Order: sequence, then structure tokens, then C-alpha cells
Amino acid sequence: QYENNEPVETPQMQVEREQREAQEAREAALQAKLDEADAYARGYWYEEAAAVLSELTGQEAEDERVSAAIAQYQTASESMTAYEGDISHLCFPALVEDTMRAFDGDDMSYSYSSSMVTTQEFKAILQSLYDNGYILVDIHDVAAVSTDDRGVTMMERKELLLPEGKKPVIISQDNLNYSGIKNGDGIATSLALDEEGNVKALYTDEGGHDLKGDYDLIPILDAFVEEHPDFSFRGARGIVSVSASEGVFGYQVADTAVANYEENRNTVAQIARKLTETGWDIACAGYSHSYMDSMTVDELQTDIESWQQEVGALVGSTDILFYPYGAEVEYPSDQLDYLVDSGFVYLCGLWGDTDYMDIQEEYMRQTRRFVDGYTLENAPDYFTSFFSVGDILDEDR
Repeated sequence: QYENNEPVETPQMQVEREQREAQEAREAALQAKLDEADAYARGYWYEEAAAVLSELTGQEAEDERVSAAIAQYQTASESMTAYEGDISHLCFPALVEDTMRAFDGDDMSYSYSSSMVTTQEFKAILQSLYDNGYILVDIHDVAAVSTDDRGVTMMERKELLLPEGKKPVIISQDNLNYSGIKNGDGIATSLALDEEGNVKALYTDEGGHDLKGDYDLIPILDAFVEEHPDFSFRGARGIVSVSASEGVFGYQVADTAVANYEENRNTVAQIARKLTETGWDIACAGYSHSYMDSMTVDELQTDIESWQQEVGALVGSTDILFYPYGAEVEYPSDQLDYLVDSGFVYLCGLWGDTDYMDIQEEYMRQTRRFVDGYTLENAPDYFTSFFSVGDILDEDR
């Protein structure tokens, strides 16, 4: 020590300190790689997880934790089994956050109660699906259009390798425009980006304060996957379908007379980009969200082209079509040919209690089970393989 009692670092002490700091830095860097690999593995990206650790060299590559993790990922990858059964697809409307205001007995109460699900019900449904071994998959992982060595292009079912005992499920939200919702009724009125750029729901609380948070299906599902990454197979989220005439994500984009028309379009485009970046698919629900089974080819063409021009230009092209109200065109028909020629190769109808999927050379046809207040209360048997309605039903409904 100096005469004033301040500590002195001797040359030996300096060497020991530098060695200690270097070792701590190496350990921190190695732990970061282990954490990165673990994050991949929790989402079933086993090859990517092993690849992260395989890049290590020297002392870090020889660490027993690294070799043990790589062996674990290889074992997990080899234990995946091909799933060949039905693919369930649960489709939801917008969600009710505050039941006291939504179900307060006014002229909107019955509409909300019968056509919507509450946020608490949806959270309970997610937990039940997770507990019962269901796992989110992307519709594009079920089947895809491919070209063989002969140059023949056709839709084929893909080999869906899942952890043993897991059952695939697709979750979607239908025609998300928030039309018909009265602000202040305890229901979100639009999607919005928060300060970190995450997709949230804009909601007005009882005190009249506008909040951005987990008040609807998309942010709730995102939060659940963040907490339970093993619920999502390789980054899968869900599908959200949009039309145009009544708005997109709560914003009017088809009426140029709206004062904030351009601002709305920019907002929708930003939200759509974030959704697709985080694993969501966006589906077309037609421009007018009208029954397609009764449309002529010319009427269908007008409707689809209007959607592509007004909405597709904002949210990006899509190969998924949700038939409004489940009103499917005839198979086969000129209308079907038009839809396929327009790039829609995933065609989703709407059946209440059945999982149905049909893969043809040019398209995949799938049904959705629509989950709303009416079916929960009047047809609980539709969902027994997914959840018990008695266990998830909101007591304030």
C-alpha cells in the first residue's frame, strides 16, 4: 500500500486480474452461445441449435456443456415423429376484455356475448391446448406447392415431424376490422404498435384512458408463446384474415374521403410487416366480406382484385383465403379455378365440429372450427378434444 493506505496492484496481481477477467469474458461469451442454442431448441429448431454450438472453437468447443447440449439436440431431433392425422384449425373473433361493460344489458350486449369470446376464456383455452399436448403449426408446414424433377408443379402434403405425443393445431382470427364495436364497451378497437414496435391492441379502460396492451387475440397469443416457446413449432403463430370495406385492423383504408386515409394505410402496412416478421400469416377474406358461393366469376374477380389493390398492397401478397361465413365455392368450378389462378392455394371453409382437409394438385382445402360465445354455450361438445367448456367459460358471461 501507499503511505495514504490506497491499495497497490502489484505486477503479479495485475496478471491474475487480467487472467480472471479474460476467463469471465470467455465464460460470458460461451453462456451467450449456450443460451442462443437453447432458445432455438425450445422452439424445435434442433439443427439450428446444434449449428450455433458447432461454430465454437478451441477451449469453448471442448467444454462438456457444449458436447452435452449438441448430443441432447441430436437426440431430440432423431426422436421427432411424422404426424399423419387431422390438422385442427380453431378460428376466433375479436375478444372482450371487460365483461362488465360489454355485457351490461344494453342493445349491444347480446351481439357481443353471442359473437365473441372473452380474453379470459381465450387465455384458458390456450392453457388447455398446451396442457393437452397441442402445438401451433404454420399452415405452410402442412402442405406446399413444389416442382419435381420433371418440372411438374403440384400441392403435396409435407412430412410434419413433431415431438412424440404432440398434436398440431392452427389458430386464426377472422376478419379483424373491429367494425361494430362501440368504443368504451370494454373491447379493443384497433391494433397498434407500442413504443418497442410490438403489435398490441388499443383499448379504452373504464376511466377513458387509451391503453396499448394484451387486450385481444394477437398480443395474448404472442405473450403465451413467449412464456411457453414449446407451444410454437419453429416460430409458428397464427393466421389473421382481413377484408377491406369495413377497415383493416381497425383502420379505414378503402375510403379515400377519410381524413387520415394515408396515415391509416401507413399504419396498417407497419402492423402487417411486424406481424409477418414475428411468424403471423395474413389471409384474404375478400374485399367486401360477402358470400362467395353465390358470386359469378366476374363478381368474384372484382372482389378479389379490389382486395389485392386496396389491402394486398399494404399487407403483402398472400396464398391463404378465408371464405367469408364459410361460404365456399363449388369444387370444381370456374370460381375455384379463378381463385387458384389468383394464387390462393390454401382455401379455408368453416365447419363447426369437424376437422377436414383435402389436398389436391393445385390447392389445399381445410375447415375451421369457429369458436364464439354462441357455440361455447350451445354446442360445447364441439370442443371436447381441445378443452372443457365448463372449465374455461367466463363466469361473468
